[in-house]
Amino acid sequence: MELRHLRYFATVADTKHFGKAAERLHMAQPALSQSIRQLEAELGAALFTRTTRQVALTPAGEFLLGEARRVLDTVEDGVRGVRRIADGHLGMIRLGVTGTAALSHLPRIARRLQRELPSVALEIESDLLTTEQCDRLCAGSLDLGVLRPPLSGDGLDLRVLEVEPLVLALPVDHRLAVEPVIAMADLRAENLITYAGRGSVINAAVMRSCRAAGFTPDATRDAHGSAVMLALVAGGLGVAVVPASTRVLSLPGVVFRELADAETVELALAWRRDAESSVLVSVLDALAGDLTTDEQPVEAQP
Repeated sequence: MELRHLRYFATVADTKHFGKAAERLHMAQPALSQSIRQLEAELGAALFTRTTRQVALTPAGEFLLGEARRVLDTVEDGVRGVRRIADGHLGMIRLGVTGTAALSHLPRIARRLQRELPSVALEIESDLLTTEQCDRLCAGSLDLGVLRPPLSGDGLDLRVLEVEPLVLALPVDHRLAVEPVIAMADLRAENLITYAGRGSVINAAVMRSCRAAGFTPDATRDAHGSAVMLALVAGGLGVAVVPASTRVLSLPGVVFRELADAETVELALAWRRDAESSVLVSVLDALAGDLTTDEQPVEAQP
């Protein structure tokens, strides 16, 4: 049994007229009648009762019509799915996110994709350092990364999302907390809390800023992630130089102050240059505009 025979049969059943069905199918009526007879011969059952004025389904035809419609609907769904995958509108993206970008940028990314590509699913892994994301992008276990350049490894492309200043997080009762803007040189004698992990881009920028101010920190303490880092700051164990987006982690006992002479850091999208995923292309196109202009939900009033 060929799929076209089911389609011919369903069209005759819908129109109850061989002539009208042939017209809808853009074929000659004798060819259509012959195809239906071949289907009936193959099944060993009459599907229609025919008179000079009327065509009606037999009980066997009624049963086959329900089955045929299910088959044809399934095939049509499959065709649409294949086309959407080929067009990049259906599939999954494995997304890596670094640090506080999960709070500052991931909501905007998710909202944009939900609006423009609702059938693309996100599989998200957060708190991944840039070096790990680059390794996994090169290995193919991530499709897209939200990370901080520079990139490590070959064959990766990037698009900068934002350039962030570095700011100072310090205890609310710290001697420098009364100052609105602080110089890096003022941190010479401070215990500096830095990010744990190999190849932190933030740590490198902080250390360059310290050296440019004429000193190398004498004491540092590592923290696994921004939340732990701010908890240590709130506990009075030191100060931390962090990206401005870290302010989204509001923590009692911690205040943020601008730094007059610290470096800036970039946040970027990165992907493998030779990736052949049409879904990835669609996602990159959807995220091409300024994410900061996306409309945010309005907080409900009590």
